[in-house]
Amino acid sequence: MKSIVITGGTRGIGLGLARGFLERSCFVTISGKTQESVERALHELAPFNGKVQAVVADVRKRGDMELLLETAVTSFGTLDIWVNNAGITHEDRKVWELDENTVEDVLDSNVLGVIHGTVVPFLTMREQGGGKIYNMEGLGSDGFIIDGMSIYGTTKSALRYFTRAFANEAKDSPVLIGSLSPGMVVTDLLRETVGDDSAESRKKRKFYNMMADDVETVTEFLCEKMLTGSGGSQRIQWLTKPKIFFRMLTAPFRKRDLFK
Repeated sequence: MKSIVITGGTRGIGLGLARGFLERSCFVTISGKTQESVERALHELAPFNGKVQAVVADVRKRGDMELLLETAVTSFGTLDIWVNNAGITHEDRKVWELDENTVEDVLDSNVLGVIHGTVVPFLTMREQGGGKIYNMEGLGSDGFIIDGMSIYGTTKSALRYFTRAFANEAKDSPVLIGSLSPGMVVTDLLRETVGDDSAESRKKRKFYNMMADDVETVTEFLCEKMLTGSGGSQRIQWLTKPKIFFRMLTAPFRKRDLFK
């Protein structure tokens, strides 16, 4: 029975991953930024009581990541997989329209948080003789640019570089360093971007219905791949180029509504 840690595991993809691992008989420790968020997540995961626990932790603070790790190891005896899923985004605005605090919060959470969330478990996994660390990619990881999302995209581009660089530095260790590319997933955050009936929202919904997937579909795939993956480094990608091409070709014949 594997012991899994998921940062930002109280909603969206993180919560979906927690449920997926629990259904595969793993022990899971999740973190959230507030007591309210972790209590809500534990309520949703109540059928798995005894196998799941939650910690209030801020990924921007290394001490909080050390506490999260200590809680998982103390409760479940080991640490097999750590997923750096926590991250925040910002409003759809040009860089110069964002206030200083927003920019700093996104950079600290999405970059510094991943650095802390990689170094802390790596040191323990190296000492115990093995383990896997995965960092969650997103818009910008592949260099794709969308106006209004420059700061968020910058953090995900940096995350991909950091993951590859860390994996190279740790190549002689017994720890696998990898990344997760979930593609477009219909989470609450994505729904908020198409919440009105404007022409822009209708355009986005049409595109998402062609390319996006629900949380369960994507997290089932990611969980299975993380549990079976091996080697020094690994990038697990859901929405591959062949899949994108196929969806574009078949879009006129497929009727999907992920926003019902």
